[in-house]
Amino acid sequence: MKFIEYTVHTTTEGSELVSDIFWNYTTYGVTICDVNDVIALQSDKRTFWDYMDEGLTDKKSDVLVKCFLPLDIAEENIRSINAELELLKERSAGFVSLGTLETGRREIEGDDWIDVWKKHFRPIHIGEKVVVCPEWIEYAPKEGEVILKLDSNMAFGTGEHETTSMCLELLQKYMKEGDTAIDVGCGSGILGICAIKLGAGFAYMTDIDYVAVKSAQHNSELNGVAEKVKVALSDLLEKADVRGEIMTANITADILCRLSESIPKNLKKGGILILSGIIEPKLAQVIEAYGKMGLTLLEQRQKGEWFALAMRA
Repeated sequence: MKFIEYTVHTTTEGSELVSDIFWNYTTYGVTICDVNDVIALQSDKRTFWDYMDEGLTDKKSDVLVKCFLPLDIAEENIRSINAELELLKERSAGFVSLGTLETGRREIEGDDWIDVWKKHFRPIHIGEKVVVCPEWIEYAPKEGEVILKLDSNMAFGTGEHETTSMCLELLQKYMKEGDTAIDVGCGSGILGICAIKLGAGFAYMTDIDYVAVKSAQHNSELNGVAEKVKVALSDLLEKADVRGEIMTANITADILCRLSESIPKNLKKGGILILSGIIEPKLAQVIEAYGKMGLTLLEQRQKGEWFALAMRA
């Protein structure tokens, strides 16, 4: 089988946004090549290097985001990807640096690259308890650790991005045993599955992307929690009467503001709403929008360019 490897040159801040676009058009894998990941690994005491080029982390280079498209549908998907990149550029102007968004392509043969791609993944420790682990990696949990197995080949949301990791940290802090958890824009299902693993009685997840819904269902089965979750192909919760003690929404700030009147409707009085995917210029706007709906800010966190909020109804 032949593929087109399609590459976009961007920045660390823009890499997750570009990869989200890619995941709409492929189930064969997305990779992010970022020297900042190497820098982060250098500070991780669990990581040991046999050898590394001393000048590697001094190089100022673009972040490369790559996806793999079957040859027979590549041209049509590339046109759609380029259209979404143009829209992203317009919406992000002045808020997030996306770099040049220069593109490139090459034809490759066979699927041996999939095994090479998988070698770049490793277990990710988030907060005090959670370890996100690709399903093909064997990991022996330590006492008290909660393991989330993800098939990262299927959809975005591995826990590595700052927005997701902050949500996982806040879930560990605020969720109580037996809570009903709701996740709006669930992606791979990582937040809803984590909620169950941390003791939630039920998790309701929604996404408007079919690939994301399929991935969340698959990952729920992979983690043995499918009977405690419901994944809906839906924009928000219009058709759902479920109400939860804790809600998460890891989406962009503009969408959070647009949905500020809708999202809290399914949150019980006194419940916790966790919001992420917020950049600094939009932070006050998001806080104000949800404040008008009667929510009180409990906590604000920052990682890199991104912010997350915990608010009480």
